[in-house]
Formats: sequence, structure tokens, C-alpha cells
Amino acid sequence: MSIAEKQVTSFETKTANYEVKVHPQSNRLYHITIEQKALINFLNKVRQDGQSVERLEYTPLERRIVSSYLLEELGEEFGDILTGIIHDRNTGGFTVGLEGVTKDSDEYVIFSTAISHILGTPNHDSMSGKYYARFEVKDTDDSDSYLRQAYRLFTMHTDGTFVDEPTDWLIMQKMFEENAVGGESRLLHLDDWAELEKYTDHPLASYKFQYKAPKSKNVDQEVQRATFFKQNDKPCICFIDQFVYPESIEQAKYLRGLSESMEADKSVLELILPVGDLVALNNLFWLHGRAPFEKNKDLNRELLRQRGHFNE
Repeated sequence: MSIAEKQVTSFETKTANYEVKVHPQSNRLYHITIEQKALINFLNKVRQDGQSVERLEYTPLERRIVSSYLLEELGEEFGDILTGIIHDRNTGGFTVGLEGVTKDSDEYVIFSTAISHILGTPNHDSMSGKYYARFEVKDTDDSDSYLRQAYRLFTMHTDGTFVDEPTDWLIMQKMFEENAVGGESRLLHLDDWAELEKYTDHPLASYKFQYKAPKSKNVDQEVQRATFFKQNDKPCICFIDQFVYPESIEQAKYLRGLSESMEADKSVLELILPVGDLVALNNLFWLHGRAPFEKNKDLNRELLRQRGHFNE
């Protein structure tokens, strides 16, 4: 067993209310199973308190309250485990869900809000005007990015490239799905990328490229971002091919080569995520994208996104 594999198992635990174990698809991730009784108790507290998605949207302090209800059921150590995983360079990600105790999409939002406010604080999502965004992927779409275009490869990227605030972590939750074949979340841990050194050692690795968002993102600012930077002496990445504006052919070739290299890497994981489950990732060293769906005129999938920064 490698050092990384030994370290990735260090968060494994089982209590009366939850179990944390290495994800069946990857030793870079964990899967967390919460007992149904604990989830029912959590949702009952939420309901008794009169919580709603509207209340969470309008009153930020209530987001911390629902987070406290989850920790009351599972214990403060549950929060320590989640933050430990998301900060751990060898892992940095987990999946968790509601175990079928509800099919109410508003309660999905409340659950993911409880999780996100353990990890840190969500950033304002300009696309939705809220602290989260919900968006559908259907058979037809006329948007100006690949986010909603079902039959194209949504290439590997990190979030927050075109804003000037830290985007340390990302949550994606599957809200609804029907007539969907394909469309898996594609994930790549930076340390598993075979050509990492080729691109981090390149003269353009630290060059600050210009990023601009399309109209649908509701962000007018332009920012300058280096593709690679270091945290704790380890390389991190900030990249999306759709919104970067190189200034020369040489720069364009570097960026395109980087993207194509990641897409073709043997370590890319296509994650299976049931409805109601979410995946949380460290956005500094995990890249994500989406495989194309198979053509179906009745395709419908809805996802929720939260992304934010770590608290001091």
C-alpha cells in the first residue's frame, strides 16, 4: 500500500450514526453513509424550526442554524472529519447523501447547505443571484457555455476562474434525473495527472492569463489568473479553457495542450452519483468536468452547485 493510500484511510470511522470509508470508485475520495434515523431527526428539527429555502436565501444566519442541527445529530467530530478530508491533499473529496429519507428537492438544498457551512462559507453565485445555483440539462439549449449543453464534453476545469474571490471548495448535488444515459461527472486529482510536471515546469505555468465570463454568468469583471500556484509547497491549479483569453499562439497552444492532456489522462474518474447525493471537492487540486449524454429528447437532469471559501 502506498503512502497516499495509507493516508487516505486515516479518516475511516464508524459510529452509531454514520460511517466514513474509502469510496468504492477511488482511493482519493471517501463515501459517507449517514444512518436514516439521524437524517430523519435532522429533517424533523429543520421542519419544526420552520426552515425553508426562502428563509435560507434571505437570512444568512439561518444557514448556520441548519448546519448546527446536523452536527447536533452526528456530533462535532463529524464536522472535524469533513473539514479534515476537504483539506487533506491526498484526498480532498467525499460523497454523501440523504439515503432516500426524502425526495423533496428543497430538503436537498437544506442538506447541502448544512454540509457547505461546515466546510466554510459559500460565495455569491452571480449566475443565480443566490449562495447556490440550480440548473437543468435538457435535450436542447441555447446557452453561451457548455454547462447546460448535454451532448458536448464539458472539459476539465476548476471553478471561480473569472472572479477575484477565493474559491477553495465545490459542492455538486444531483437534484433530479430522468432519461439520462452518460453525463457522468469526470474528476481528476492534480497529483494523479501523468503530465503534471510537464505543465507546471513550463515558462507559462505562472503567467497570469486574462479570464472573462460569458453573459450568462452575470459577471462583468475581467481577472488575471496564473494557471499554477503553490499552497503548502504543493502545486494547485486555476483553469477553464472556455473563458481564458491567451495573447499569442504560443499561449493558446500551451493551454490547449494542457486541457487535452488532462482529458486523456488514465486517472480521470467518471463518478456515479445517485439523486440526492452530493460530491464535495477541494477546488485547488481537483478538476471536474462532465461526459456527454446519449441523445434523448426527454433528457432532464437538475444539479445544484455551491462553491466557496474556507473560514479563517
